[in-house]
Parts: sequence; C-alpha cells; structure tokens
Amino acid sequence: MAKKKSEEQKPLRTPIVAVLGHVDHGKTTLLDRIRRTRVTAKEAGGITQHIGATEIPIDIIKNICKDYLKKFKVTIPGLLFIDTPGHRAFTNLRRRGGALADLAVLVVDINEGFKPQTEEAISILKTFRTPFVVAANKIDKIPGWQSIEDAPFLKSWAQQDEYAKRNLENRIYELIGELYKHGFNADRFDRIRDFTRTVAIIPTSAVTGEGIPELLMVLVGLAQRYLEEQLRLHVEGKAKGTILEVKEEKGLGVTCDVILYDGTLKVGDRIAIAGIDDVIVTRVKGILKPRPAKEMRVESKFKRVDRVTAAAGVKIVAPNLENVLAGSEFEVVESEEDIKRFRERVRREYESIAIRTDEEGVVLKTDTLGSLEALINELKSAGIPIKKAEVGDVDKRDVVEASANRDEVNRVVLAFNVKLLPGVEEEAKKFDVKIFQDQVIYSLVDNYVKWRDEVKQLRERQRIEALIKPGKIKLLKEFIFRRSKPAIIGVRVLAGEIRKDVNLIKPDGTPIGTIRSMQKEGKNVSVAKEGEELAIAIDGVTIGRQLEGDEVLYVDVPENHARILERELMDTLSEKAREAFKEFLEIKRKRNPFWAK
Repeated sequence: MAKKKSEEQKPLRTPIVAVLGHVDHGKTTLLDRIRRTRVTAKEAGGITQHIGATEIPIDIIKNICKDYLKKFKVTIPGLLFIDTPGHRAFTNLRRRGGALADLAVLVVDINEGFKPQTEEAISILKTFRTPFVVAANKIDKIPGWQSIEDAPFLKSWAQQDEYAKRNLENRIYELIGELYKHGFNADRFDRIRDFTRTVAIIPTSAVTGEGIPELLMVLVGLAQRYLEEQLRLHVEGKAKGTILEVKEEKGLGVTCDVILYDGTLKVGDRIAIAGIDDVIVTRVKGILKPRPAKEMRVESKFKRVDRVTAAAGVKIVAPNLENVLAGSEFEVVESEEDIKRFRERVRREYESIAIRTDEEGVVLKTDTLGSLEALINELKSAGIPIKKAEVGDVDKRDVVEASANRDEVNRVVLAFNVKLLPGVEEEAKKFDVKIFQDQVIYSLVDNYVKWRDEVKQLRERQRIEALIKPGKIKLLKEFIFRRSKPAIIGVRVLAGEIRKDVNLIKPDGTPIGTIRSMQKEGKNVSVAKEGEELAIAIDGVTIGRQLEGDEVLYVDVPENHARILERELMDTLSEKAREAFKEFLEIKRKRNPFWAK
C-alpha cells in the first residue's frame, strides 16, 4: 500500500516494546544483557516494581545484530523497551486508542514453560491486540547445551550435539502447543515466512547473550517492515505521554520520569498532568535524556535537550510537580478548552480505577496509579474484597475505615511502597488493625493471604473444638464407685469422645444426666477418646433406678451441632465415631423425623 507524501515526510518515531512474563523468568535480566547494566540486582526482591524505560538506538542494535540487519534498510531510530512490574501494570500504561506498547516480548523460561502469569500476560496481549514475540529464555540451562557467549542462536545451535538439540526442540514444541491453545500459530523464528501471521519463538539466554541478535532483528523487522502501517509509527500532533514516576532529584527539585508516546515535547511547552487532587498545569523548564542504552531509573548522567520526539523515556523538570499522580497521562495544552477536556478524561480514568465502597474489605494504598491498578487486579483475582483503594501514604483515616469491618481478616491496610504517616501505628494498635507493608507486589499479596488463611484455620479449629462431638460409652458394672449425687462409675469409650459437661442419653433416646467430672489414674481429665477407660461422675441419675450400670450410652449432641457435623465434618470423624453418630441420629429421628435435617 503506497504511503501518502505527507506521511513519508513525517519522522518515524521509536517503537515502544513492553517486556512481559512470569516472575523470575528473566525479563529484566534480558534487558540487562542488551544494555549491559545491572538493574535486576537493584530491584526490591529482585522483582521489577516500577516501570523502567530504556532507549536502544539503532546503531547499538546494528552492532549487536551485525549481518542480520544488512538485509533491509532500517529507518526506525531504535527501540524503546519498557520493563513492566508484572504484566498487570501493563494494562495501566495506556494511551488513547489502546495499549502504550506497540510490540511486546513475552519472556518464558524454556525449562518451566507457561506459568499462571504467562497465561495472564497472553490474555492481556490478546485484549489489546498487541503483536508479540516469545523469548524462550534460559537455553543455557537445557541439558547438554554448550553456550557460546553473545552468539546468535543459529550459530550456537549449529555447534550443539543431537542430545542438546533434541532437548531444545521438545521444549519449543511444548511452547508452540501452549500458544496454539490460546489461538496463536507459532514456530521457531527461522522457520517462519510471514511474521504477521505466526508468533516468532526466539531461543535466548539472558545470562550468556545467546539469541539476543535474532530477538532484536525480529523486533526491528516487525516494527518496520510488517507493522509500520498498523503501528502508526509517524510522529504527529502535540506531545502526549505517561508518567512513570515522581521523585526528587538533587539540584532539580521534584521531577517526573515519563514515556513520551506521541508528538514532540519542547522546553517551554505548557503541559497538563493529572494530580492527586486536581489537574496540574505547568511549563517544562528542562528535559533530561538518559544516555543511550541506560535504564532511566538508575541513570545518573542525563543530557539536557531542548526537544525530544516520541517515543522516548525522559525526565521532565517543571514547577509544581509535587502532587503529580504517577501512572497517569500528560499532554501539551494550548487553551483553557484543552485543559477542561483533559481534566474530564483524567477524572473518568481515576474513578474507573480507584475503589471506595461501604462494604467489607481491605484498605489498599499504593504509590502510583499503575501499582494501584495492578494490586486491585491481584486482589480481585485472589477473591480479596476491597473497601477502599487509593494512591497516597497511609493516614489515620485509612486505619479507622479498616477498623469498621466486621471480619477480622478485613481489618487490614495493605501499603505498597508508601509511608505510614505519624500516629498511624498507634492508631492501628488502638483499633486492632493489621498493616502489611512491602515493596514487592507479589509478596505483599502473598503475605496477606498467608496471614488471612492462618486466621481462618485457627477460627475453624476453634469452631470445631467448640462443637460437641459424637461419643458412645459402655458402663462398667464392676466399677461402681458411688450410686448417686453424683453417680460415679467406670466406663469404656467405644467410639468418638466424651467431655466434661456433655449430656448423655440411652439407646431409646431417654435423657440420663450430665458428665460433671472425669478421672483417669487418679487425675482429672477434660476429654477422653475411643479406647480409653476411666471413671466419670454423672449428675441427675441413680444407678439401680434409671441405670443398671452396664448400659451403652450416647453423647447427646445438640441439634445445631449435629447439623454442622453431618453437613461439613463427617470426614473429620473416625470410622467408629461416624457409625456412633449415625446410630445417634437414628435414635433422635425415631422420635422426630425432622430432627437436625
């Protein structure tokens, strides 16, 4: 399809590539290898928590790919990689009209295959119709594989013996099968003719660098040769972008790390940015660009520029950025009408994400809009109710709101990467509210779920302990120690258990009396289980009148306890206890057919 002349004259922007995948499958390590940095080691828990951006200029890509890119003319300026904090945050990196990323790299540990977060990443990519390739990572761990440092995959492949090749092929076929289940045709990249119809699987090793030349080659090819029309890679219109992070820089004050996804941003431009309370309108005083192939979050030597063209990751210097809402959009505005339209769009976006209800649920506070949405999705998928979810530090009001929950497991504040304001901890103790703090999304959720499950298990144990269980005893006539007030007699527990203060009945349902105390070998005991022999004191009965002293008796389980036992806890009873319980129910239902039903 021929391009319009005006379109040809527009400069091509840098394609944005998101890197997604299951935790620990090597997303950040793969980028480290490309840019020769050590970002992974600096992350909390080794897991990326904020979205970082790295611009890889085409000269560096050509140097890595060497002969591979000589086959066609390269016109894109490079690739802008976004390393996402778990794929769910990717859904928050939006621009109007779809996902922020033009392409994606789905990183999969070739030895582990698809994991839950891989499945979810695929689902998100399908939702946003984002073209992607699969980096089948960690080929250096394949049995028999002999690595060649920084080699193209095909060069390494040629050097492997049949055992290693067979192992790798089997794993690739498994990935092809998994992708087919999700509706994608896939194959190893060197066997594909049409990359727009088939997902390319590129075997890589983030540790040795193998396969990275082919990964970059395929991404450049997809962005340029096959998808230029669909991706709208030409820069046009006023500057628009997404805020990644708001932070104070020495000598600069509060700054914003941003992804510019469209247009050209210039020093002096008037921009509107979503703030915590309202839209902030300010002027760009400085634009700082990281050095090529340097990750924006860890860069220390920025270059001042007068203008920057999309796509790019840059730091913006401007007044009044203190209350900017990370994870939201910004754009250049030229009139009050522009500001009004921007304010309305931001309001709708925040209301669609933030949660405030009067129902039961935890209180969630996070540092950015991106982490807020990511955690809301995590909590919802785990079935955790949310009472309130907002961006900002934890204050006393959050504690009071959490304390209003009826259920102890909801009287909780989850704080991701935010501070506790003065007095919050004292308030939490006062209202018996538990606060979980973490800098790693997954461990914050996991720690809460672990605690919640322990509380529920303890409750269940206490509930079961409080129930009167079935029991069946045989009176031992040769061990009558007292006939009345109270009657004291030896018994053998035939099934289940007996406890102090339970009532007893005869096989015909006649009430007999209450166990007031129990002794075994001269010591008081509170519970006796099947097989044990001991002496019990029975109130309200005389041996020789109501009892002969050799009867079989049953524990009189209250009707509401019996209902719970029959419906929920039969599996927890021993075989003899189940039989005794069935006999007991039959006794009761002879007198009343609807008893405990």
